[in-house]
Amino acid sequence: MVPKASLTEQAYEMIEEAIVTLRLPPGAAVSEQALSEMTGIGRTPVREAIQRLAREHLMQVLPQRGLLVSHIDVAKQLRLLETRREIERLICRSAARRATNDQRERFAALAAEFMKASAKNDDVRFIRADREFNDLCLAAARNEFAEGAMRMLHGLSRRFWYLHYKQAADMPEMARLHADVAVAISKGDFDGAGKALDRLIDNLEGFARSTVLG
Repeated sequence: MVPKASLTEQAYEMIEEAIVTLRLPPGAAVSEQALSEMTGIGRTPVREAIQRLAREHLMQVLPQRGLLVSHIDVAKQLRLLETRREIERLICRSAARRATNDQRERFAALAAEFMKASAKNDDVRFIRADREFNDLCLAAARNEFAEGAMRMLHGLSRRFWYLHYKQAADMPEMARLHADVAVAISKGDFDGAGKALDRLIDNLEGFARSTVLG
């Protein structure tokens, strides 16, 4: 029998990917039953996944009205990036310092995965690698306070990027920037990880502002 926590994580990953890749678009009304059918997972793990998605501002739970996929707000996205830069710099630098050998090997493998996504211009491959990269950074950094703050920001960032990237972003370049951070962490390059992260956030901020002008 699969543990409930594992089923909850599976349900979360499937629903989060559907929201981030816009299969569940902003403003869509959904039901617990529909999400259970979509994932093939029972109602209790799905309900727990919904609670996590609500904490991360990807979904709204409306009393007596059901569930709503959260709308996207550009001004809010810029504030998110302002916050993300400071927290994620801390996380990436800490990961470079504290990662285990196994984690460093995985960072190197993820750098290669990002480069494959870049070469093939494969957005879904990039999104999946990005989610694993984010989780690995949090695990390697070993700072539960930074982790709690960062988990609130990742899904919103990926969804905003996915919504607009075909008009305003260079996906291969974004994948390469992620690969640079992963390589620095894999090598234990404390300063390099922070600088690579700053280049990544600079790109994301320019992208977010271009969506306003566009």
